Amino acid sequence: MKKILTISAVLLLFAAVAKADDRPISMDQLPAAARTFINTNYPEVQVLFSTKDDDIVLPDYNVALANGVSLEFYNDGALKKIESRDGVPSDLVPVQIVEFVKVRYPDAYFVSYEVDKRHYEVTLSNRLDLKFNKNYNLIEIDD
Repeated sequence: MKKILTISAVLLLFAAVAKADDRPISMDQLPAAARTFINTNYPEVQVLFSTKDDDIVLPDYNVALANGVSLEFYNDGALKKIESRDGVPSDLVPVQIVEFVKVRYPDAYFVSYEVDKRHYEVTLSNRLDLKFNKNYNLIEIDD
């Protein structure tokens, strides 16, 4: 009986997760912090679309800009990830990480920057992925 209940619970969880989709939203429906980030850092760039990922626990938000920048925000509007083939502005990346990259990879630029509770991760134009802890110490390199 316990097996059947466990299997049923797992199946229900998978069904609920599968139902979670990105749905289009307007800029006004983004969290205030996300709107402020966009208006401050990309004031003249058109927003092509924005979506809300209706995750069961905490939804997140995705925004595509006309200049090719892709943004992800946490539920509270804090920046989760920024990507751009043309480069992520270094002033959006912590100074300690910018300095580390300037010294060790002077010809590279940032193509993505991601932050979470435990670490920062950047992808460079030379295809290196660098992961830093919250004290800005390099903890992993992946090529």
